[in-house]
Amino acid sequence: MPGLIAIVGRPNVGKSALFNRLAGRRIAIVHDQPGVTRDRISAEAEWRGQPFTLVDTGGIGLRPGETAPDLLASAALEQTDLAIQAADLIVLVVDVREGLAPLDREVAQRLHRAGKPVLVAANKADTAETEEGLVDFAALGFERILPVSAIHGRGVDTLIESALAGLPQLPPPGGEAPATPPGAEPTHAPALTGPLKLAVVGRPNVGKSSLINALTRSARVIVSAIPGTTRDAVDVPFAVETDGVRQEYILIDTAGQRKPRQVANSIEFFSVKRAEDSIERCDLALLVLDAQGGIFEQDKKIAGKILEARKACIVVVNKWDLVEHEATEALAQARQQRPRHPRRGAAGPAPQTLADFGSWVQRQLFFLDHAPVIFTSAQSGFHLDRLLEAVRYVTAQLRQHVPTALLNRALHEAIERRQPVSATGHRLKFFYATQVRQAPPTFLLFVNRDALFSPPYTRYLAEELRRAFGFEGCPLVLVPKPRPKTVESKHRASGPRRAAKPRRPRRSPPAYAR
Repeated sequence: MPGLIAIVGRPNVGKSALFNRLAGRRIAIVHDQPGVTRDRISAEAEWRGQPFTLVDTGGIGLRPGETAPDLLASAALEQTDLAIQAADLIVLVVDVREGLAPLDREVAQRLHRAGKPVLVAANKADTAETEEGLVDFAALGFERILPVSAIHGRGVDTLIESALAGLPQLPPPGGEAPATPPGAEPTHAPALTGPLKLAVVGRPNVGKSSLINALTRSARVIVSAIPGTTRDAVDVPFAVETDGVRQEYILIDTAGQRKPRQVANSIEFFSVKRAEDSIERCDLALLVLDAQGGIFEQDKKIAGKILEARKACIVVVNKWDLVEHEATEALAQARQQRPRHPRRGAAGPAPQTLADFGSWVQRQLFFLDHAPVIFTSAQSGFHLDRLLEAVRYVTAQLRQHVPTALLNRALHEAIERRQPVSATGHRLKFFYATQVRQAPPTFLLFVNRDALFSPPYTRYLAEELRRAFGFEGCPLVLVPKPRPKTVESKHRASGPRRAAKPRRPRRSPPAYAR
């Protein structure tokens, strides 16, 4: 495994800015307000061919023995301690402009007790004059103190080289086995390679972080009843072994997405933006709903974003244990109050059993009816195994490649059963189809007129393909393409006629030919 570098320090010294600079991309939210980062944010990075793992942590703002008045600050401190324990090397970030602070000494004592190698990064050293204050940080008791500027990138190369030199060296790679045995035919690689990215999205306080902790069986991300606890998009590696087959995942914990008019400040704005970006970069989205609250307008908007991004989806109804008892009592009460001879047309009570609730969810999210609905409880662990089974099943559907012959046969039969409605009386002629992509499943259809493919008819063909080949949980993309000859003849027929060229007069034959 690549070495792990943890970035620690007191609040508001530029840890997240340095993390983004070392990672080479904007991952953590950077803001002037202290305490923005709460969870452990990790990223895989590489420097001159050497891979390493980078971890950003929340600010250490408590003295030893002090009790945190804020539960979120206490939870962030626990996450920082876990990062320090797992790190191979620690980068202590200090502010060279403010100089040595008492909290810097407390953080240094915590790191001395951990016994890990430490580099001191004196951040905000934008000019050579600011480097004069480096001597003050020698009192922290660490050998290497390097001036850096996370905003301008000054001194970052030296910091990376020094940090990588302190990491344990990986053994040289041995001889690689041949990709295919002699005489065997090479196999095609699947469209989805590497760990599968699962984005856990939803409204605030529906149990997204609790679900991730329940799946990983650890307190990997901070869980609180306070809405807006999660701010950054946190990538959590996760592996499951089933029947001897190991499947690796990356669970992406995201901030709760509220309505734009309810966004309170710039921090929440960037949190929602990170959540939307997580939908774009994921392979499969887990839309988490609250079983107690039901489905709100914002749930439908988040589902619409998943559909617009053309991502596979599973609807997860969390906190089912809180309503299961109520549903059981309602069902028993309905059976007791049921009359022996009900009147014709009388509407009886509608108790919400698990099956009834699932049908109701699919009716509410009718545009996402291809997504399976799984009822879970992160608190009690109810149906977490079924959720993992659904993830494996949808992943297999997402990697499915339909043979061309079977695809054309199914489309021919579907088009023959139902022709599209045309105002001009044209009939759709289907020539050929092929699958050009797997994630999302994309099909290229060669026809005579692409204008005949209206949204209702496209949905009809998508439903026929699902009935024939499955693709549960996956969006289907149908791209009709007219043949070039058909397009050319159409333009000629609709375009203005060219004026006929005048004919040249015939010449009279010569005299000897008469």
